[in-house]
Amino acid sequence: MQLEQIKQQLEDLDGQMSSLFAQRMALSVDLARARAALGMTADTAGQREAKQRFQQAAGEGLEGYAGVVYATLQDVAQSYQAAQTREPSSLCARITRSLENTSQLFPESATVACQGVEGAYAQIAADKLFQDAHISYVKSFEGVFSAIANGFCQYGVLPLENSTAGSVNRIYDLMMAYNFSIVRSVRLKVDHNLLARPGVKREQIKEIFSHEQAIAQSGEFLKTMPGVKVTVCENTAVAAKRVAESDRTDVAALSSHACGALYGLDTLAADVQDKGNNYTRFICIGKEPEIFPGADRTSVMLTLSHRPGALYRVMSRITALGINLTKLESRPLPDRDFEFMFYFDLETSVYSPRFIQLLGDLEEMCETFRYLGSYSEIV
Repeated sequence: MQLEQIKQQLEDLDGQMSSLFAQRMALSVDLARARAALGMTADTAGQREAKQRFQQAAGEGLEGYAGVVYATLQDVAQSYQAAQTREPSSLCARITRSLENTSQLFPESATVACQGVEGAYAQIAADKLFQDAHISYVKSFEGVFSAIANGFCQYGVLPLENSTAGSVNRIYDLMMAYNFSIVRSVRLKVDHNLLARPGVKREQIKEIFSHEQAIAQSGEFLKTMPGVKVTVCENTAVAAKRVAESDRTDVAALSSHACGALYGLDTLAADVQDKGNNYTRFICIGKEPEIFPGADRTSVMLTLSHRPGALYRVMSRITALGINLTKLESRPLPDRDFEFMFYFDLETSVYSPRFIQLLGDLEEMCETFRYLGSYSEIV
């Protein structure tokens, strides 16, 4: 058979499949409405048998591929059914209210909670987000969440992930314990420097203080200082302040250029991070949802039933709607063996009908579902 003949036959089959697909989708909606009218739930046993028939009809060697095709058809059909028959959810109403009630401009001035002390990267991120940030410093990441929950501050700024060291796991764990909404995010270029008191030489250093993320991001440099103790502290700015206030001449901090200037420290080695393009992504959180114009990112958290294919179904639904998934993170659930909370970042305009449809689908598919906010990111 000639190449053009093969291509023509494939085009003919695609046309037939497209027509059959449209018929199947219409019938799936009729089926859903008929079941709802009779008060019937989905026939999972019947669906399983239909899938087996579909696989058998495909013939030997194609059963597995046919199973994937059928599962995708079912997921797409369920999404379409829901879009045609679903009543607007309370979450959709909440998002609509947020869109209507949120100011057209991101606030220039606000009270902001940050973990650490003056010079912390969170403070630098806050200054990038707000023209006039009135910052309250707290000792821990949990303190930021608590300050928002109790109304002590309007917003909080927290590091979420780093391009070198990965996710800040503690933040994801705290997300499960607090109610909050992400209102904006910012990417900040991060530099780490070996800082010490004036007059101290590099060869004198016996102990280095820094945050665990900065330590992870500067692993190659730290290998050049064998025998030096590395001590984790709450924050890179705290590390710099600790060195500045110490009487010791054998300690140094991994911290920023800004902290070196702020605390009067000398730079013994500059830009010691493993990668030059070292960025940390910070989120700005508030107590209530605020969706500012231009929001094109959405974050959600969810848990799934502990059965095969549960995560695949969510992923296929996102794919079917043509929505880009930019981050997937999992964290173990407390007191539940080998079960996880999943965190998703989705790239989609908050004004898109597909966005509302996906949220409705996820609410129905997941064991638990939390909408964390829609926002834009500045760089």
